[in-house]
Amino acid sequence: MAKQIVTSFVDDIDGTEAEGTTSFAIDGTNYEIDLSGTNRDKLEKALAPYINKARAVRAERPRGRRSAAADRAMTREKSTEIRQWAKANGLPVSERGRIAATLVEQYEASH
Repeated sequence: MAKQIVTSFVDDIDGTEAEGTTSFAIDGTNYEIDLSGTNRDKLEKALAPYINKARAVRAERPRGRRSAAADRAMTREKSTEIRQWAKANGLPVSERGRIAATLVEQYEASH
């Protein structure tokens, strides 16, 4: 018996299919939202007058060596890729939560 699991993004505004995750920040807080192309365009249009007048700021570099936890941190998209790869290769992986370090290592070794 074959099983196919499909992961899809849902627009957080209207519930339609989202094209992906959009990140933005304000007042030192970072945000992510899943948006369709139409809603991303609306967000960009709403922010355009402010972005056009704003100054770009480089992200501060962390001082010293990055921690092991920071090295292991991954995006939602990468987590999804690893889960899909594991399932396609018959490896056990949870639907949510942390992905085992050994599984991440196997994925990275194969790519």
